[in-house]
Amino acid sequence: MSYIQAMRKLIGNDMLMTVGCGIILEQDNQILLQHRKDRDAWGIPGGMMEPGETFHETAVRETLEETGLSAKQLQLFGLYSGREGFSEYMNGDQIFSVQIIFHATSFSGKLIQNNEESREHRFFSRDQLPHLLPIHERIIQDWVSQVSLPIIK
Repeated sequence: MSYIQAMRKLIGNDMLMTVGCGIILEQDNQILLQHRKDRDAWGIPGGMMEPGETFHETAVRETLEETGLSAKQLQLFGLYSGREGFSEYMNGDQIFSVQIIFHATSFSGKLIQNNEESREHRFFSRDQLPHLLPIHERIIQDWVSQVSLPIIK
């Protein structure tokens, strides 16, 4: 049982503060996005930190689980907090998530498509982005704008 599942047993749907870690995987000036089943919107691969993990370990583990890709040579992209961190899942679970986002252009593995969390994974150019998860919109817009790294917001 994951830490989040254990906490949900204790607090139900009440607000839970989490640390989320993700990776902007970039190839040929395009960003890899996942179409999430739970939100019917697109975002970057990533997920919640488990106790004892580093930010780097969390980002790499979650990205591998969700995409089948093993990211290498991660660079800090940005630290995100604020109103966009509030979210409510379809089952009523509420979270406030602080996001630690990395950037990588080096990765290996075979890209998987349909899995437990994702309908599809696809690379998008800066000018052809799909409907984005609100919690990831600011992060992806910073990538589109090619702002200086790292970003702290």
